[in-house]
Amino acid sequence: MQKFPDIPGGAASPEATGPAADSQQPASINKNDLRSVISTILILLAAPLLAGLLMLFVFQSYEVDGPSMQTTLQNHDRLIVVKLPRTLARITHHPYIPDRGDVIIFNEPSGTDASSTTKQLVKRVVGLPGERVVVKDGFLTIYNQQHPQGFDPDKTLPYGPVIVTTPGDVDLVVPANQVFVCGDNRTNSFDSRYFGTVPADNIIGKLDLRVYPFSQFKLF
Repeated sequence: MQKFPDIPGGAASPEATGPAADSQQPASINKNDLRSVISTILILLAAPLLAGLLMLFVFQSYEVDGPSMQTTLQNHDRLIVVKLPRTLARITHHPYIPDRGDVIIFNEPSGTDASSTTKQLVKRVVGLPGERVVVKDGFLTIYNQQHPQGFDPDKTLPYGPVIVTTPGDVDLVVPANQVFVCGDNRTNSFDSRYFGTVPADNIIGKLDLRVYPFSQFKLF
């Protein structure tokens, strides 16, 4: 009887070698390369979405168009406006009311422009809900519980030195959830002296910094 020699390890048959054996191996894809491709595709898809969400809810860049905020802001200044406080206020179902002296971006109240295009304006908050605002003889006076005799915010807040005079004839009480705004260039500004108070729902955000021109970089 013919006997076969023992094969170490109990292998049934020797493994084929050589070019013919190599050609029979199935093609394979490196899993790491596949993961890298998928990750790249997801990043490319997510980046525009993330950028859109940031601009819609967190911050946005604006360019000044016009002289109404001179000399604080100049025509063509580039600004970064923070929207996060407004976003949080809407999430909590509370009106977003900026502080007095804040520079804000807002949608022009309806009915102030004959065109169908909604304009976005940049002005400074000077009157808060419940306060009486009086503009007379070139001065702005605010009456509230803390100042029943009235005070001029232009003389008490840091922006004041840029204000020369405030033309107009106004005497009103700011409604709840609204603010009274003025441009710093009071002689050339279309603001609450003409179109009335601004509802909180119209406010887009608060000016945080000026990024251009680079020599005029400033935090607000």
